[in-house]
Amino acid sequence: MKLSSRSLLLAVMSSVAILLLLVGMAGFARHWGVHTRTRDEQTARAAKTFGASPVQGWSDRFEDGTPDFLRLTDPADQASFRRWFVLIAEYQAVRPMSDLPAEITDCASLLRYSYREALKQHKESWFLDSGIEVLALPGEIRAWHYPDTPLGASLFRVKPGSFESADITDGAFAQFADAKTLVERNAYFVSRDVRQAVPGDLLFYRQFGQSSPWHTMIVADVGPRAHVVYHTGPSHGNPGELRRMALSELLDHPQPQWRPTAQNPNFLGVYRWNILRGTL
Repeated sequence: MKLSSRSLLLAVMSSVAILLLLVGMAGFARHWGVHTRTRDEQTARAAKTFGASPVQGWSDRFEDGTPDFLRLTDPADQASFRRWFVLIAEYQAVRPMSDLPAEITDCASLLRYSYREALKQHKESWFLDSGIEVLALPGEIRAWHYPDTPLGASLFRVKPGSFESADITDGAFAQFADAKTLVERNAYFVSRDVRQAVPGDLLFYRQFGQSSPWHTMIVADVGPRAHVVYHTGPSHGNPGELRRMALSELLDHPQPQWRPTAQNPNFLGVYRWNILRGTL
């Protein structure tokens, strides 16, 4: 039986449509395969570098937005980070203002600088570049060193939500974060009792009515020698300055809104970096 011209045309068109569908499906499969392999390779690299299994590579057990591969779960690493973080911040407070790194212009930038530099590997070149001098080394962090992470140089969480693998490339992390973002996305609440603070913890304030209401201080020591380090931030054309203040003075500050007490509504409390959350 002969096919009419119209039937033949319909048959040819159907065959072409099926062929295009098969080609499209093959292309999708190849693309998905490459995407899956890339994600699996990233997970494997994270596992190799940070000691996490492929299943745990992208986990966030506290659902605070920080991937578990960044957490310093070894108490020795936590202690080393705290010592470096405090040492670096305090050194800025005692050096001449003209020698300060140009990026340190307010309280948040002091935190970012000290945090990032504490997580680096402190080789001789680091001391030459930073200009920092120490009498005794605080000990090196063993888990990982900045910027050798899947996040690269983008250390700070800037988007809400728990961590997902897509956050590696979707802008959830950045090199810059203001004081509000640091407290809300990169640290967790400990207490409104300043006696619960340990060196390396953060005191956060919200001063209502100011153009830059969010402020933070670094707890540098506790006990009889308890003191904090902070940058006042710029004000009315004044660039501000770094200060080192005894906790006893801060508790008796002439301006009540700066006293770190539970009775002060401007004091948000003691906070701790997310990477210090949890132990082995």
